[in-house]
Amino acid sequence: MRTWRIGLVGVGRGSGYGSVFARDPRCTVTACCDADEQALARFQSELGLADGDCFTSYDDFIGADVDIVFIGTPIPYHAEQTIKAVESGKHVLCEVTAASTIEDCARIVAAVRRSGMAYMLAENCCYWPFVRQWREMVQAGRLGEIIYAECEYVHDIRPLIVDPVTGTKRWRAHRAPLHYCSHSLGPILDITADRIVRACGVGTSSKLLGIPEAGGIDFQVALFETEKGAVIKLLRSSCVPRHPALHFYSLQGTGGFVESSKRGVPGEGLLYVEKEMETAQSLPVDIVDQSLPAHAGEGGHGTAEYALVRAFLSALESGQKPPLDEVRAMDLTVPGLVAHQSAMEHGRWLDVPYLG
Repeated sequence: MRTWRIGLVGVGRGSGYGSVFARDPRCTVTACCDADEQALARFQSELGLADGDCFTSYDDFIGADVDIVFIGTPIPYHAEQTIKAVESGKHVLCEVTAASTIEDCARIVAAVRRSGMAYMLAENCCYWPFVRQWREMVQAGRLGEIIYAECEYVHDIRPLIVDPVTGTKRWRAHRAPLHYCSHSLGPILDITADRIVRACGVGTSSKLLGIPEAGGIDFQVALFETEKGAVIKLLRSSCVPRHPALHFYSLQGTGGFVESSKRGVPGEGLLYVEKEMETAQSLPVDIVDQSLPAHAGEGGHGTAEYALVRAFLSALESGQKPPLDEVRAMDLTVPGLVAHQSAMEHGRWLDVPYLG
């Protein structure tokens, strides 16, 4: 069995994935990188790494002897760090979203193809067990043809946008709500095996934070048309006061519907199958896969990180493309970029480019 040498960049998200990689007998964490020296020291202690395996400079880190780079840095760094990693002969698992612009998304696709290295987007919501269950239900035809879907992600992170003490604007001040769309669109597109071809968006007010940057927009709503002819509605907000945070998913087919709870996931959802039942029935919407080892939850978000890493490593070992490869990653990223542009143009419908 091959041992994969892992390098982690960005210790905030890297610590969760680092725990998953460190637990896997196929992996050993051999290097880490973070610009914050104190955070790096804590991470170094947790992983038991030598001083020479820890870096504050990404350019120094990328020369380390690793096979896989996990990128957990702020989104504006993803494109450059991904490209440098694959060009250095390293596989990449990158946190969402893939990049901040369509141009950078295209650059990532081109670099991955030139290099021959593997790339996967770490969209953990696609690895919740209920997503797999709903996908199997749709593939079996129980809901008929999916014609409409809804998804919402409302998460009040105002202190991460503007520091409440100093008033300093952080990097998320420049991230529009709809840019952070893959937690919502990822499961829907995974379940339906579809992709988005057109988009429009609305939402420009900034009453809560009162800053002009895109990250201060109160909320945004997008409508998407898919290649298979379905319509998807997405609500995104990083500002509105709602606690706890909300993930919501709903699929309407010609033969029934399935949806999660408006209280969020996990929880009790609803299922109605026209040929099987007279009215909707309760349906557990689980984010923990009970068939996995007890430590599978250490990465966070139920057992999603564990399942995601396992899928990535399995793809590498089999020589196959990862499930959320460089092309599928952009199917989950580009629609939000286009929808935000539409919102800036008063909701004009725009085509969503395919980067395959």
